[in-house]
Amino acid sequence: MSTNQRLYFIDAVRAFAILMMLQGHFIDTLLAPEHRDMSHVAYRIWSYFRGITAPTFFTISGLIFTYLLLKAKEKDTEKYRMRKGLNRGIMLIGIGYLLRAPFLSWFTGHFNTYFLVVDVLQIIGLSLMCIVGLYFLCFKNTTLFSMVTLAIGFIIFVTEPLYRNLSLENVPLILANYITKTNGSVFTIIPWFGYMAFGAYIATAFYRHLEKPNFKPVTLSVFFIVGYFLIEWSSHALFYLNKWTDIQLFLDSANYNYLFSRLGNVFIYFAIFYGLERYLKPPLLLKIGQKTLSIYVIHFIIIYGSFTGIGLSQLIGKTLSPWQAVIGAALFLTIVCFISFYYVQTNAYIYGKLRTLFFKVKGLKRS
Repeated sequence: MSTNQRLYFIDAVRAFAILMMLQGHFIDTLLAPEHRDMSHVAYRIWSYFRGITAPTFFTISGLIFTYLLLKAKEKDTEKYRMRKGLNRGIMLIGIGYLLRAPFLSWFTGHFNTYFLVVDVLQIIGLSLMCIVGLYFLCFKNTTLFSMVTLAIGFIIFVTEPLYRNLSLENVPLILANYITKTNGSVFTIIPWFGYMAFGAYIATAFYRHLEKPNFKPVTLSVFFIVGYFLIEWSSHALFYLNKWTDIQLFLDSANYNYLFSRLGNVFIYFAIFYGLERYLKPPLLLKIGQKTLSIYVIHFIIIYGSFTGIGLSQLIGKTLSPWQAVIGAALFLTIVCFISFYYVQTNAYIYGKLRTLFFKVKGLKRS
């Protein structure tokens, strides 16, 4: 089959997700505590949509990578794409640790293990490697891979109560941080790989059916219907599963069901962006989509003070009023994007240079 049609809505969702992540980090880091009141409508709305940002980012990342992997199968370049995915995963993990490395503290003789906490880049990197591994274990069979990713996503979400408060004292810290938040990790491989798995499943649907008649209206309907169901009825469905099977896990999952409901929000986002796709082709959106890694790195350095330990979180702290936070977030997005557009190369360029450096180091070690 041929799937040469470009999915512009993917670029738009990716751009939207990274910008939402930036403003979310800025406001959450600098807004004064007295304004963090859920009784205020504006803050409650902001908090709700901020909670959808990470699920959107992970789901679209799984969709993009898997869709490109499946398209590579047509060109008989899937081995290259798989190898590239593994290398990219390793590099993202490395960059994730690098951004938290307190070099100045190390130079002054102060050492701690906080830099080993896991954040979004490490989890996306490890998830890309997991997707490649699953695809290989499925014998590169698209149908089997589709069923496996859907099942894994569902299992990870349903079993969330089993690992919600998991603590791994006897596991090496560098490994435990990928599974438990006890030591300060922001993200963990479970449940967040679940969103990547669902994104991979969606990618298989696009790959197999994109050029069929009425694919777009049918897909829009499915996104809206499934999204609404997950938001409004997934908890009820889990309650009924508990009644029918008498399995306590379903009830525990239903009583704290944020994973499926947020996935429903992601589907609604996808439906809106896919429905408006014809209006989402300006170069600016495409450029932001090509710069997600550099935008993320730049924003992290400015806010959290990577490498130097001097960032907005240290200089300003949680002191801003709501209007100051909103105006500041707008300026922050503009500055970060400006720096990324005019002073940093695209993701592909950065990955290429990092790959070259990686193979040089590898060659030196062999020598």
